[in-house]
Amino acid sequence: MGTRPELKPEEGKRAGGSGSAAQPLAGVLGQVASRVVEWNFWIKQSIATLMFGLDPELVTGVWEGGYNFFCQDTHSGGEADMKIIRVLWWYYFSKLIEFMDTFFFILRKNNHQITVLHVYHHATMLNIWWFVMNWVPCGHSYFGATLNSFIHVLMYSYYGLSAIPAMRPYLWWKKYITQGQLTQFVLTIFQTSCGVVWPCAFPQGWLYFQISYMISLIILFTNFYIQTYNKKSSSRRKEYQNGSAATANGYTNSFSSLENNVKQRKQRKD
Repeated sequence: MGTRPELKPEEGKRAGGSGSAAQPLAGVLGQVASRVVEWNFWIKQSIATLMFGLDPELVTGVWEGGYNFFCQDTHSGGEADMKIIRVLWWYYFSKLIEFMDTFFFILRKNNHQITVLHVYHHATMLNIWWFVMNWVPCGHSYFGATLNSFIHVLMYSYYGLSAIPAMRPYLWWKKYITQGQLTQFVLTIFQTSCGVVWPCAFPQGWLYFQISYMISLIILFTNFYIQTYNKKSSSRRKEYQNGSAATANGYTNSFSSLENNVKQRKQRKD
C-alpha cells in the first residue's frame, strides 16, 4: 500500500483558506447588494416626495404672479418670481439626484438599463437646467418643470414600489407612465410654441431650443415605447398562435411544459 503524501503547512493553509476567504467576501457582497437596493428605494421615494411638494408651490407661484400661459417674461411677476426661482432650484437639485440612477445601475450590474435614452435624458436635463437657472430661472420656464414634476411623482412612486418584491405583481401601469411622458413633451411643445407665435420679452432662442429638445425626447421615448411594449405584445401573440406560449403575464404555464415532457418521453420509447 502506498503512503499518503503529507501536505506542507503552507499548502494546507492554501487548500483550506480559499473556501474560508470566499465566504466572508460573499457575505460582504450580499450586504452591499442589499444596501444598494435599500438606498435605491429610499432615494426614489425621496424624489417622489420632493416632486410632490414642488408641484403645488409652482402652481401657487404662477397663480400669485398672474403668469400668462402664452408667454411670460423673466422677472416680471414680482415676489412670485422669487418663489418660482426657489422652487426651480430644488427642481434642479432633483435632476442631480436622478442622475445617480446611473451609478445604482452600475452597482447592481444592470447594464442593460444604461441605454442611450437613459444617459441622454439624464445628462442633458442636468446641464440644460443649469443654464436655465442661471439665465431664465422664471417666467416661461415654469411650464415644463410643473408637468415634469407631476409625471415624476408617478414614475418614482412606481420605481420605489417595484423595489419591493411583494408589490411587483400589482404594478401594471408602467406603460401609462411612458404615455404620460410623451403627452408631457407634446404639451410643452405647444406651450413653448405659443411664446413664439405671441412673443414677449422672454428670449426666443431658448424657446426654439426647447422645442427642438422636446422633439428629440419624443423620438427617443417613442422608440423606447415601441421596443418595450409593442414588440413584446406582438411576440406574445405569435407565441400563442404557434401554440408555444409557455408564459403569460409573468406566470409559468406548467401544463404546456408538462405536455412537452410527455411528448419527449413517448418519442424516446418509440
